[in-house]
Amino acid sequence: MARPKPAAKAPMVRKTQLTHTVGDFEAAFWPDERPVDNAVVMTMGALHEGHAALIRAARKEVGPEGRVAVTVFVNPLQFAPTEDLDRYPRSLAADVRLAEEHGADVVFAPLPEEVYPNGTPQVRLSAGPMGERFEGATRPGHFDGVLTVVAKLLHITDPDYAFFGEKDAQQLAVIQRMVADLDFDVEVIGVPTVREADGLALSSRNRYLSEAERTQALALSRALFAGRDVAAKGPAAVREAAGQVLSEADGIELDYLALIDPHDFVEAPDDFQGEAVLAVAAKVGSTRLIDNVRLQVR
Repeated sequence: MARPKPAAKAPMVRKTQLTHTVGDFEAAFWPDERPVDNAVVMTMGALHEGHAALIRAARKEVGPEGRVAVTVFVNPLQFAPTEDLDRYPRSLAADVRLAEEHGADVVFAPLPEEVYPNGTPQVRLSAGPMGERFEGATRPGHFDGVLTVVAKLLHITDPDYAFFGEKDAQQLAVIQRMVADLDFDVEVIGVPTVREADGLALSSRNRYLSEAERTQALALSRALFAGRDVAAKGPAAVREAAGQVLSEADGIELDYLALIDPHDFVEAPDDFQGEAVLAVAAKVGSTRLIDNVRLQVR
């Protein structure tokens, strides 16, 4: 007689706590004593499957007994006066549900005055030359604002691990450099870009696209994949293949297409070999989108 199979273990049910102040966050995240492993996923809200992948990666890293925090904060320091701070989508209740579904213990959603209690900070971190290229050239001061808030949130959450998406490749690079240069005691882990079935990279800004614009936006990922497919032929072939796709696309206002050395985020020379980032930024209608792929150039 066959031995009966053991009953499958029910998944651990977590009730995610929503907090708005530093004191409430600390009480919720460390209710007794600091766990062996804990992680943070920093977001600006409007969470989607890309953020869910970050939360799942964090939960997998710290295990069932570890703690995972998700921060939801639309940081005013990283928006220029002409950018969409007020228009940026906000959906906190839905964000908490998604965080809970994928394994977060605490959501920290502070108001600006909680993060910046003395008003706009007089002292800020500088991203240096890495923050002045590509996205930094288009959005001056953007990465200084990113690093300032990331540093503050790292101090508040005090994680062992911090998870960021590879879709924002330059952001990931400057955060990793900040952590290394300033001796933050945290491991920064990048998580691969999550895409729709047709290749479009998930982004909170995709909701601004009309149906026709969404179809046009697919040219960005097609260009990146075309470049990746010829990476064995060298940098010139990568740039040519990707550029050809974009030149034939309708509705794309190109900002930049660049093959980048991820070490210091400079344009890769023509004799470059090794891991590179092929990045693109463009407007589709009134919506500015970014995307990238990692590839091995031979």
